[in-house]
Amino acid sequence: MSNSPIQRVVMIQNEQGLHARPADRFVRLAQQFESKIEIVRGSDRIEAKSIMDLLLLGAAKGTQLTLVAEGADAQQAIDALTQLVEHGFLDEDDQSAAS
Repeated sequence: MSNSPIQRVVMIQNEQGLHARPADRFVRLAQQFESKIEIVRGSDRIEAKSIMDLLLLGAAKGTQLTLVAEGADAQQAIDALTQLVEHGFLDEDDQSAAS
């Protein structure tokens, strides 16, 4: 197993950006993983499991963020969080209703 951090660049897709509801979903998902997870935006580097840090990031639609995870389940964390962002922070129930 490699201890190298796993990184992936994502772009905020939803119209309202990373406001309270999507930030809450992101943090709740991040907290399910043991790995240390951070979000990088420019020179800012924040803890992905902190709702306050995430809200203060002020990520609007089109903002590029780099997700960085390090730990035993880092790949799973990056994959799950990337999917959440790429689907506009919709959970499975929301996606079904939107279809």
